[in-house]
Amino acid sequence: MKNKIIMFWVIVAIVIASIITICKIPTKLGLDLVGGSRIILEAQTTKSITKITPDTMNRLQTAIEKRVNKLGVSETTVAQVGDKRLLIEIPGVMDSKKAEQILGKTAQLEFKQPVLDKNGVQQRDPKTHQPLWESAGLTGEDLKDANIGTNQAGQWTVSLDFNGKGAQTFGELTEKLVGKPMAIYFDGEEISAPVINEPIYGGKAEISGGGDSGFTPEEAKNMVDLLKAGALPVPSKIIQENTVGPTLGAVSIEKSKTASFIGIGLVMLFMLLIYRLPGLIADIALAIYGIILFALFKAFGVVLTLAGIAGFVLSIGMAVDANILIFERTKEELRAGRNLFTAINSGFDRAWSSIIDSNMTTMITCVILYFLGSTVVKGFALTLFIGIIVSLFTAITVTRNFMHLIFGTGELKYPELFGLKKEEIGTASVFEETKREKARFGILD
Repeated sequence: MKNKIIMFWVIVAIVIASIITICKIPTKLGLDLVGGSRIILEAQTTKSITKITPDTMNRLQTAIEKRVNKLGVSETTVAQVGDKRLLIEIPGVMDSKKAEQILGKTAQLEFKQPVLDKNGVQQRDPKTHQPLWESAGLTGEDLKDANIGTNQAGQWTVSLDFNGKGAQTFGELTEKLVGKPMAIYFDGEEISAPVINEPIYGGKAEISGGGDSGFTPEEAKNMVDLLKAGALPVPSKIIQENTVGPTLGAVSIEKSKTASFIGIGLVMLFMLLIYRLPGLIADIALAIYGIILFALFKAFGVVLTLAGIAGFVLSIGMAVDANILIFERTKEELRAGRNLFTAINSGFDRAWSSIIDSNMTTMITCVILYFLGSTVVKGFALTLFIGIIVSLFTAITVTRNFMHLIFGTGELKYPELFGLKKEEIGTASVFEETKREKARFGILD
């Protein structure tokens, strides 16, 4: 009995810790509940990259994830769809134009040197009459960091910090181009073409926007964010964009709450009517299950979507299913004339194999759905899997502990508490069996 009292207080401690977690950590909701933007990007081939490979898509996904994180929005999702597409979900961002501007840019930073004739004069394109430039071998891949700054005129600038190789290349380039211009291109567009007055060593440079006004604060910030996130390995094109309104999300939340309360309420009422006092214990264990599970969702950062809520509600039914198997087995033992203590232990022990087998097959299915399914299916599989794990704990540990504490080792004086009639209770003497059971659990008469 001492061990069971200790376990009871352990359960109480777990419940208190779960309640504190629920109160302290905010709930993370998915796009379908809070609204936001959903964008599909498609990788594009180039002259140098004629085929989109899995490695290319992995690098593209990594770069896009970095960019999305720069938007300052939590719970974003970037997932591969098919061979060359990415699905991007950004909860809470209703104006998708900003996201499109960030996500769609290739972010190729390139420094170019003038094409000179024999006399050292920069040549011009005969068609456009624009100065001709050629690659200087210095790109955004040679950057270590980028930051927003201002120059002496108060204009917004982008400060560049090159890595070791980039610093050396930049120093040699500026040394060679003293008295000549050097063009800075971003995504194929000329940003500026300053004249190099002296060699620049140390690996630091500054970009000011073209024209007298220079960069706007937003332009400078966007460029810094893109440079820090890194250039895309291949160009990408937005082929689909849609917005989920917050009103639809709010309606979904309310309907989900209503459905959850109705479902849980009916399950608890069923257990109470069919199994009486054990059913009440199962309902208490079910409430504990919900508290622990919701706390785990918050602690692990699970993003709740409509599919995730469905998995949560479904796992509640599966949690009760374990109790039903246990209680039915306990009633069979009581009908066979077993002592109450023996019947309870037998109910749990003999139903365990069926419970673990049925739940194991479901967990295997959840794992398959999580690794092979789409984003929506992943949410359902994850919440259902965690729910099953917690349900096994509450059905076996919590319910069993409460049953022993309430009924102890005494005889069943009121069969109605188990939903049985007195004439259904067996009369066989099982003194020896009861004695062995008590000895197995360390209970002394």
